[in-house]
Amino acid sequence: MSQSDSFIEEVTEEVRRDRLFAMFRRYGWIAALAVVLIVGGAAWNEYRKAGERAAAQAFGDGILTALEAQDPAERVAGLSEIDATTADHRALRGFLQAAEAAEADDIDGAIATLEAVSNDAEVPLIYRSLAVFRKLALQAQSVSPAERRAGYEGLTAPGAPLRLLAKEQIALTHVEEGNVDQALALLDEMQNDAEMTPDLRQRTSQLIVSLGGSLESDAN
Repeated sequence: MSQSDSFIEEVTEEVRRDRLFAMFRRYGWIAALAVVLIVGGAAWNEYRKAGERAAAQAFGDGILTALEAQDPAERVAGLSEIDATTADHRALRGFLQAAEAAEADDIDGAIATLEAVSNDAEVPLIYRSLAVFRKLALQAQSVSPAERRAGYEGLTAPGAPLRLLAKEQIALTHVEEGNVDQALALLDEMQNDAEMTPDLRQRTSQLIVSLGGSLESDAN
């Protein structure tokens, strides 16, 4: 290699270094910011997880403490004082409060609590459906079969988590009104539903027989 070639190579390398340093001075803050964001994000994620664990533990401890009370009304009061920071926690607290209120013969209080759960848009659908289902059961002595049937029908949309259980209750409201034929028609329809569980199928089969109907296997 000639001296001129060596000189050109040195100059080229120096230019590369100068450009590299210039680019670092110009854009190096982006890399530094990325590092800060990554490290900060990881730290925040761990902090958030620790906070969630602490909140869940505090919630569980509060539930256990509240349920240790001897009187149902005291348990309701204790549960109401628990800080429920998530939708799942609010739903669980509501179900427990409603159960204790019902045990204390405060049916109106239980119904109001379940309505609050069912109207909470942040609560998962399954919990909101359960709240409606339980509320309608508590209203068996105070609300007409037709009104309760309308409530159960709201739970029978395709894909609804309690669709078949709600249909079973609808059939029972027909029985309450003396409309046995309508009850049997609905129960027969349920027998052919692919989503029927063994327990529900057995229960509805027994109901069909008790109402004077016949099962397909018997008819054949």
